[in-house]
Amino acid sequence: MSTTVVRERGAVGTGRLPGAWGLGLRRGGLEIRQFFRQRDQVVFTFAFPVVLLFLFASIFRDDVEGAGITASQLYVPAMMAAGIMSTSFQALGISIAIERQDKVLRRLRGTPMPPAAYFLGKIWLVLFTGALETVILLLVGTTCYGVDLPSDAGRWFDLVWIFVLGITACALLGIAISSVPDSANSAGSVVVLPFLVLQFASGVYIAVGTIPDWMLTVGALFPLKWMCQGLRGVFLPESAQVLEQAGSWESGRVALVLAAWCVGGLALSLLTFRWKDRRTG
Repeated sequence: MSTTVVRERGAVGTGRLPGAWGLGLRRGGLEIRQFFRQRDQVVFTFAFPVVLLFLFASIFRDDVEGAGITASQLYVPAMMAAGIMSTSFQALGISIAIERQDKVLRRLRGTPMPPAAYFLGKIWLVLFTGALETVILLLVGTTCYGVDLPSDAGRWFDLVWIFVLGITACALLGIAISSVPDSANSAGSVVVLPFLVLQFASGVYIAVGTIPDWMLTVGALFPLKWMCQGLRGVFLPESAQVLEQAGSWESGRVALVLAAWCVGGLALSLLTFRWKDRRTG
């Protein structure tokens, strides 16, 4: 739907144009419809973390000594965190770079649509796809690997704020990194490589206790490690805290780091985002 049509519809019967919030909501609906029209992208986005979970949980399925869980259960919250980052950081970093090279951003910038509406549309997209990815992985984890749903309202609340803060921080970082690639062809490499490295350094594929301290220190500088830790605190029993570097879930620190990355990601996005590619100025 073009911005002109949206403006005309918003003006009928009201005498004023819709604001950035209303246009952002419409833009989000458009982004979601466009996403689901690309069937191969939909299948890959939602199936990839599930396939990885199945592979790792099938290979490493013994009991974790002293933690009261199996290795399969340990992978479920970690894959959920990776899925959240995949649908936000990776998806936005690549898609925005492609839209910039295809001059989609330039055309949108030349319309009366407020710039905030474009970013709100992207946020609605990642919220929807991230929530759906989380639900799918949660269903797989509870039905196939014996992960228990949170037993009290406090843990459900923890799940909500970890998801919201985590996906917001990762989406903002995705918007920021979208300006790094020189072209859409290199966007995949530029975005996927740091995401892959962070998955190993943040305890997604390897238990925290077996990761070198220097690598854990690097992982602790970014949101993924804290999303993994926070989600383990939601879905795993208290006995599993012994597996963490600090011996506890550190919920307060998780919230502080993720909130800080929301602020930092916003600052990076404002400083680095470009509507045009470098070759056209």
